[in-house]
Amino acid sequence: MPCTRPLEPPADGDPAARARAAAFQEWFVGWLDTTPAVVVSRPSAMESNSSKPYQAQLIGRSGFAVPETLVSDAPDEILAFRARHGRIVYKSVSGIRSIVREFTDADESRLALVRGLPTQFQAYVPGQDVRVHVVGEDTYAAAVDSDAIDYRYADQGGESARLAPHDLPPDTARRCVALAASLGLPLAGIDLRRTPDGAWVCFEVNPMPAYSYYEAHTGLAISSALVAYLDGRRAAVPVGV
Repeated sequence: MPCTRPLEPPADGDPAARARAAAFQEWFVGWLDTTPAVVVSRPSAMESNSSKPYQAQLIGRSGFAVPETLVSDAPDEILAFRARHGRIVYKSVSGIRSIVREFTDADESRLALVRGLPTQFQAYVPGQDVRVHVVGEDTYAAAVDSDAIDYRYADQGGESARLAPHDLPPDTARRCVALAASLGLPLAGIDLRRTPDGAWVCFEVNPMPAYSYYEAHTGLAISSALVAYLDGRRAAVPVGV
């Protein structure tokens, strides 16, 4: 069965109803981790994304390159990191969604805000974004053309993002499947960037990817592959893209 994001009980309303919702949620999450049924994906397996620096170490062990990263709440360290790399971006340390932004001169005046709030900074990696959805042993890749730092929110800056199916090199596709399997994720959205010199850099593995967005813009048969996987079958026409 597909797994949804655990929902927090409502913050207001009847205290007894909140307690019942919390108890059911705790039981349901425990059941998802222990049932012999097919679950996509088990809550315990999704936990690697709760700490992006930790997950980056797991990604590096898989053979993918990862951006040089600094997690810090010290302005001097952050400025030194920027001086070393020239262009850097910042994002959430946890699994909570955040907009990836480039650190600019204007941000220097706000650096005091990070004290006591460790933030993740990464060296900017040039190249083209490629989102790879892994379903079991199959991969479905979408190339993204956008000038935005975070193409998911391109329209907020008056920019656009254009998606198209992408042919992954066979070794990269195999590495994506192996990475998802090592994390215990039968369904995963892997964020890659292909650099101008042809190298592949991995930013993150999303354990609950919004695959419908990519399918709607590319025609990739991700949902059909997921249905086949849940039914114990492989997609009728496995796609190595």
